[in-house]
Amino acid sequence: MKQGRLWFAVFASAALFAASTAAKEVVRAAPRVRNVVIFVADGLRYDSVTAENAPTLWRVRHEGVDFANSHAVYPTVTTANASAIATGHLLGDTGDYANTLYTAFPNAARNGATVTFLEDDAILREVKAHSVNDYLGQVTLLQAAHAKGMRSAAVGKLGPAAIQDLAAFEGKDVLLDDVTNAAVTAAGTVSGAAALPPDLSDAIAKATGQAKPPAVALPNVAQQTYFRKAASDALLPYLKQGKKGFVLLFWSRDPDATQHAQQDSLGTLMPGINGPTSTAAIANADACLKALLDALDSLGLSATTDVFVTADHGFSTIAKSEPGPDGNPTPPHLPQGFVALAVSNWLQMTLFDPDAGNAPLDPNEHPSRGDGLIGTDPNAPAAVVAANGGSDLLWFPGPDARAHAKTVFDHLMTEDYVSGVFVNDALMNAGNANDFAGALRLSDAGLTGSSRMPQPSMVINFRSYPIKGCTAQAPLLCTAEIADTNLGVGQGMHGSFSRADTRNFMAAIGPDFKKQFTDEAPVANADIAPTLASLLGLRLTGPGTLKGRVITEALRSGKMPTVVRRTVVSAPGAAGLQTRLDEELVGRTPYFDAAGFAGRTVGLKAP
Repeated sequence: MKQGRLWFAVFASAALFAASTAAKEVVRAAPRVRNVVIFVADGLRYDSVTAENAPTLWRVRHEGVDFANSHAVYPTVTTANASAIATGHLLGDTGDYANTLYTAFPNAARNGATVTFLEDDAILREVKAHSVNDYLGQVTLLQAAHAKGMRSAAVGKLGPAAIQDLAAFEGKDVLLDDVTNAAVTAAGTVSGAAALPPDLSDAIAKATGQAKPPAVALPNVAQQTYFRKAASDALLPYLKQGKKGFVLLFWSRDPDATQHAQQDSLGTLMPGINGPTSTAAIANADACLKALLDALDSLGLSATTDVFVTADHGFSTIAKSEPGPDGNPTPPHLPQGFVALAVSNWLQMTLFDPDAGNAPLDPNEHPSRGDGLIGTDPNAPAAVVAANGGSDLLWFPGPDARAHAKTVFDHLMTEDYVSGVFVNDALMNAGNANDFAGALRLSDAGLTGSSRMPQPSMVINFRSYPIKGCTAQAPLLCTAEIADTNLGVGQGMHGSFSRADTRNFMAAIGPDFKKQFTDEAPVANADIAPTLASLLGLRLTGPGTLKGRVITEALRSGKMPTVVRRTVVSAPGAAGLQTRLDEELVGRTPYFDAAGFAGRTVGLKAP
């Protein structure tokens, strides 16, 4: 045993050396003009795509490359994976640890809150300005393309679209999202929208018949019809005018938005997010991809354009309780903010709501978004909780950080809703590592790196389990997860370390990709930028070393890499509980399958 961890791995040193050599980033000059389109179907599950509900996605998967062993990065939330897609780095390098973060400074765009939701252009502007190179300090694919003289643009969902190139706020790139041409958001806050070039803005208005995007709906048909018309009828012709090729990213809000808020089975786990409303949302995303592919064909760009399709994460159906011995869920008892409420109780300190002007809460009140500042003064908290659906992030910024972390950790290890804990390496190293026996380190999940954004002290993975009686066509579609959210039982959520949430849809097609090829090697969102940069002859720079790889086996004449599978296991904690992490490696590039306590995480291998 070394530092409280046991390593289980079966591989030959020669094979590991060969895989490591093969995984080194390769940058080659593009022999001719190449274009790239990245299509992100937010929250699209691999197994949810069928020939009937998504014929275009199905065709790309079967005529091009089917990434049959795909992965999101953890935590499996949108902005975190958007940063990986943009930069090709894991979260320890990008500093985008989750959708909701503790920034440790008051955000003016969120009325001075120090805990903030990142899917907001004004917030992204402020976080980037305050953090300089600590937030997304790596060069993104769109930035590298722009620097080489290529045209580039990001279109679609508010937040993840801007993350592809925050320089768009300075007029250095094209950004079209929910708040384009709007001074304020629907909530009445400053939008922070990036300005479009006037001629392009006019072309988009002419193509769509609208001055600005419609509001989000379920399914999100009207808004995405606007974006797809803008992209296919105005943006692609604009990008084609460049002489050195282009990069276009289109982020489809569906099926994510609809799966979150669908009303097909409120209060029950079936059909959950497998109902007709969610199916319509998948078809909505499929229609957007079809429009882009049709436009590429009509513009004569298909032969020179590689199209990479991905989802930021998978999805599960929300549960608010653990399963009983019979496999059925027990009565719901976990309200939004249940972790913040518990931490306040365990530390015997006041809970303040950062999303309500730091208002102190009574014991029977819930934080409005699940987030919490715990202590005697919300401006100098002893503990911070950021609710992120299937996982919550905790910080202990005060002078008694380790003692408070130890108290909270000991309680967490007794809670049935917990399935695995990751503790900051610095906390582990500051004293006896056995104080956190049962936990793995943040670095084990790629959550420590070059970024100096406030690192979480602890990340809690919530329990997931199979939905009894579910008859969906694939087991992962039948997953329920406990989630810290204001959404209800039967609606959708993600963020956990279950395989249902790490398993995203990924496929690719185009002149540089193999045809009718199934790639069984592990691939992840962090591999997209390195792969496409290689095809475009670009070099991605930055201080971080937690990089994805070039997916050489999916390219013409590419060979399959050596894959190593192993399980990382913590020292035994209370009641013998151990956080286990199933991962695969190609060289030094890790791919995280699932993590948690044995029997409490869907897709985690049995001991």
